[in-house]
Order: sequence, then structure tokens, then C-alpha cells
Amino acid sequence: MQVTRTMEMISTTRIRRALDRAEEAMPYKDALTGMLANVAGTAGDGSQPLLRKHDRVRKVLFILIASDRGLAGGFNIIPERQVEREMAELEAKGIASELITCGRKPSEYFIARGITPAMTFIGISSEPTQDEADRIATFVMDGYADGDFDLVRIYYWHAKNRVDQTYVSEQLLPLSQTGLMMPNKPRTHEALGEIEHVLETEFEFDPSATEVLGYLIPAHVRTVVYHALLDSAAAEHGARRRAMRAATDSAEEVLKTLSHAYNRARQGSITTELNEIIGGASALEEDS
Repeated sequence: MQVTRTMEMISTTRIRRALDRAEEAMPYKDALTGMLANVAGTAGDGSQPLLRKHDRVRKVLFILIASDRGLAGGFNIIPERQVEREMAELEAKGIASELITCGRKPSEYFIARGITPAMTFIGISSEPTQDEADRIATFVMDGYADGDFDLVRIYYWHAKNRVDQTYVSEQLLPLSQTGLMMPNKPRTHEALGEIEHVLETEFEFDPSATEVLGYLIPAHVRTVVYHALLDSAAAEHGARRRAMRAATDSAEEVLKTLSHAYNRARQGSITTELNEIIGGASALEEDS
């Protein structure tokens, strides 16, 4: 109980900083999404490979963001089992799949089942870096543009606040041009704020709108991945805090039960000793 209470206190201290990091990244993400929507509306000629939907899905890439450590309830096992289930369903349909894992737990989970991730990041789940996001985004964008993947999905936990976490499963690539045209429509499970946006079509671009879009799309993908890592880090501390609170409460109940059992046994022992003393005194009085 002392251990779980201490871990709860540590997670409570860390979650505020992790939430602040995720919230500080939101304005840039929202502004970039709005800008990308405007430019995509002007340069929507289908020339960007990350906007083009492939004719047929032959291979799917999964990005799973979880934790390096356990003791966080279902934080790791829920996304691990879902990704494993979806990979099995794709295999049954003749569709190949590949995996990127962020966190020691999901890496060990899939390696133990004979699935070797294409990329693995260990030791930084609670303190993700921009370098990690850039490496993932570069691998993903290059692979999709070259036709190595036809669909990219990302899985992580979104920290709504200090207490609640929401599981997120969404498509990262191809980017939906229709969705980009309406960035003020928040996605259900993602930490996107309402974006006040009015679509403008009469912009002059130098260089061309298509070239500007070529810079914005990679920046958008990197930002989405980085924010997912930050969001997952905050959710991890929240999930561990809740799991340790439940463990502490359970330990308190066990302690109460054991104390009652101990007291009953102790009272029974005292009663037995008193009866023996009284019986012995009575025997002495009879002998005298």
C-alpha cells in the first residue's frame, strides 16, 4: 500500500507537466491544420502523393504508442490486443501489415508473438522527443509515397484531463482532403480544439500553391505524430495514477480485513487463556 500510494503521488506530480506539454503544442497544430486546409483548397490537383488514395490496399502500417512500464491498468494491453486483432483480420484477407512500436511494453508483446516491428522506440515514452516524431514521420511518408504502404493508422491514448483518458484509433495517411477542408470540425477522439476557419480561395502563392503544400503536408504529419506522443505520455501518467489509486484502495480493504481477522484471533486467544486461568483457579480452590 505504501508503494502504490507513493507511485500515485509521483504520477500526480508528473501528469500536470505532461498535460502542459500537450496543451502547449495544440495552438501550432491547430494553426498548421487551418493553413493546410486553405492551401489544399487552392492546390487540390491531386499532385501530392500523401493526399492520393491508392487504388488497392495491399499493406497497412500500424503505429502503436504505449508505455515503457506497466502498472497502468489497461493502458498497454488494450491497444496491443486491438492492433494484434486487426493484423490477424488483415492477414485473413490476404493484406500484409507492418508495425511501429513506441514503448517497451508493446515491443516486448509483439516480439514474444513472433512479430518484429519495423521501428522500435524504448525508454522515452514518458518524455517523447521531436527527433522520435521526425523519424517516425519520415519513415511513414517515404514508405507511403514509394508505395510500400497503402494505409497508415495510429493508435494511442488521449489525455482528456488528469483523470480521464480516451482511446484513439485513426487514419494518418492518406490525408483526407475533404477533412482538411473543414478543420473546424473536431474529430471525436483526438485532442483537436475548435478551429475558427473561413475557407479563402483567392490567395497568391510564391512559390506555387502546390510547392507550398509540399512543405505543409510533411510538417502536418510530423506535428500530428509528435502531439500523439505527447498526448500518450500525459495519458500514461493519468492511467497509472488511477491504477495506483485503485490498488491503494484495494490494499486498504485487505488491511482492514486482515486487521479484523487478527483482532478476532487475538480476542479468541485471550478468551481461551482467561478460561484456562479461571479453570485452574477453580481447581485450586476445590483442592484446598
